[in-house]
Amino acid sequence: MSKVLYSVRVLEIGGLGPGPFCAMHLADLGADVISVVRETENAGPTGPLINRGKRSVFADLKSEAGRQLVLSLVESADVLIEGMRPGVMERLGLGPETCLAIHPKLVYARMTGWGQDGPLAPRAGHDNNYASVAGALWGCSPADARPVSSFAMVGDIGGGALYLMTGLLAGIIQARETGKGTVVDAAIVDGAAHMLNLALSARERGLVADERGQSMYDSSPFYETYVCADGHHITIGAIEPQFYALLLDTLSLTGDPDFASAQYDRAAWPKRRARLQAIFLEQPRAHWQSVFEPTDVCFGAVLSPLEASQHPHMRARGIYNEQGGVLQAAPAPRFDGRAYDTPHACAAGAHTAEVRAALAEGDPRKVWR
Repeated sequence: MSKVLYSVRVLEIGGLGPGPFCAMHLADLGADVISVVRETENAGPTGPLINRGKRSVFADLKSEAGRQLVLSLVESADVLIEGMRPGVMERLGLGPETCLAIHPKLVYARMTGWGQDGPLAPRAGHDNNYASVAGALWGCSPADARPVSSFAMVGDIGGGALYLMTGLLAGIIQARETGKGTVVDAAIVDGAAHMLNLALSARERGLVADERGQSMYDSSPFYETYVCADGHHITIGAIEPQFYALLLDTLSLTGDPDFASAQYDRAAWPKRRARLQAIFLEQPRAHWQSVFEPTDVCFGAVLSPLEASQHPHMRARGIYNEQGGVLQAAPAPRFDGRAYDTPHACAAGAHTAEVRAALAEGDPRKVWR
């Protein structure tokens, strides 16, 4: 059975972070991805795992030969993904105006941190910088602790790669319906801010405050991370009244004077949190897993990726696997209840001769799979 994106041809200008991740995601779902990278990038700028399922070609984009290779691939690609700073592709003679003149149905997908315009557009930055300026890092810690970025998750992947993928897939639909391509400006600050709309909706209802330590998610005892006797952690997310009642019942706290008033009695929250902290410190994480995982309390053990790969639920769904000793997550989502096999890793430049030879023949059907 063909994967859902079997008919999509993607030309990736190899880079770092969200662009290559987006291209990997497309390859996971069946797209034919050719990644053009510089030969000086030994194992590729992102490594073989993020290049899985792709084909990789060496080219120097500052040379006329490298430029012509890219333009030849543009002629029959559906999408071009690039993650340069604004203006760089134009200076290389590979900007959207040039590429769309060659292929008017092309979706030219641009991935940056700050966007193509605005005061910070020409500046350098990384995942945590974009997430912080977008407002998305502000709530990523307890109220009395410094906000900490979950490496690449909020910015590069959440606000970047996944919004880039949404944009380019929408562009493909438009191109196939109208014959007209488009330029996608996917900025991490845009996506990270857009992801806040659920929290902003909660703010409108009074569940999220404008000051740290005043919100349900950073000060309530029922939406919290707790440390266990063995130093490991667990999470409780008993927001709804029925789950909160079940939490109290499971811990034999129903009717306890400290928990007698309403769930959202904020004045009672500090004492309740202290009580729960003391209770969870009495037993190791595995004990609390055995108590809560069979229930609807809304519970999760805090696991490392390696630990997660061994969790019974994750194993049952085949979410993690290893290739050549490298731990990786399987493609997602699933279609018709079927999980796709994990593509093999790709070494930088491994398909240079193959792709160049196919281009020399001038038949796009031999260039793309």
